[in-house]
Amino acid sequence: MRPHPDSGSIQVAVAVAAALVLLAAAFLGTGAGILGQAASACQAQPRASTAAAAIPAAYLAGYHKAGAQYGIPWTVLAGIGEIESDQGRSDAPGVHSGANPAGAAGPMQFGIGGLAGNTWGGTPIHPASEHTGGYGIDGDHDGIVDVYDPGDAIPSAAAFLKAHSAPGNIQAALFAYNHSSQYVSDVLDWAARYAAGGAQAISAAGSPLCQQVALGPLPAGTAGKVIAYAEAQLGKPYQWGATGPDAFDCSGLTMMAYRAAGITIPRTSQEQWAAGTRIPASQARPGDLVFFAGADGTMTAPGHVGIVTGHDTMIDAPMPGEVVREESFSGSTDLVGFTRP
Repeated sequence: MRPHPDSGSIQVAVAVAAALVLLAAAFLGTGAGILGQAASACQAQPRASTAAAAIPAAYLAGYHKAGAQYGIPWTVLAGIGEIESDQGRSDAPGVHSGANPAGAAGPMQFGIGGLAGNTWGGTPIHPASEHTGGYGIDGDHDGIVDVYDPGDAIPSAAAFLKAHSAPGNIQAALFAYNHSSQYVSDVLDWAARYAAGGAQAISAAGSPLCQQVALGPLPAGTAGKVIAYAEAQLGKPYQWGATGPDAFDCSGLTMMAYRAAGITIPRTSQEQWAAGTRIPASQARPGDLVFFAGADGTMTAPGHVGIVTGHDTMIDAPMPGEVVREESFSGSTDLVGFTRP
């Protein structure tokens, strides 16, 4: 939770203002994704992917346990651990003892004082019986709340995210964790790699999640709520007939995302296609639904549906053996069309 180089109040204000300008441009059709062209932070050189197997076993188990307990995708917690401390492998000041120059400490870099503030609560290591008002938790139940212990730091990070709008708005929670749009982008970029299994290298610029979040918040209103819900499900497995919270099929995900925004739509992709207002591809915008014939449908009764996030990207629950993900639909030969419920 260390401050990023652009996390000072002046820089954040400038970044947010710029994001709002670019957001408006995106909805006028000039942007490449939800938030327009990727920021310079998303133009980094390709970086080798790290598979979940490369995460130390204790950390991986901690991410899964805390994620399940607090309803946070484990991949997001792993993304924080990667950015903050290389999964505890970093020898940087503050990771294993003391604090970094900004006052952050531990593998998840909680603020323990200074510029970072004391979001941990109390001293870095204190008895669990002390109620400090911070987010530090005795996650491993050893009677000690230790910022340097991943058994405590990981569930504490999950608790912080939960208290700041996650899982409904992962972006807002991450921005509260570290007031930097680049940080949000970096964490979600790593989360996407872990969700995909880390099979291939992904550049920051090539990641749809990076393009989506690097410049600021989600769209306001219904579209923002729909996409925020869908993003919170990234990495969860496909299961036919499932409507959450642990697994989804394609139309179960879209139905629940719209329900989170206060809108009721039918259960199946065929029914959703029939009930929605058809719109031409040139007018499709984030939050709309995009339909495909799929493996078990037709061009008149589509068998697959996703949620539009950019001019050629969507979040969907693809098929058995896969997870909820954001992917491109550009060039799809079985694309049926778009609706706005």
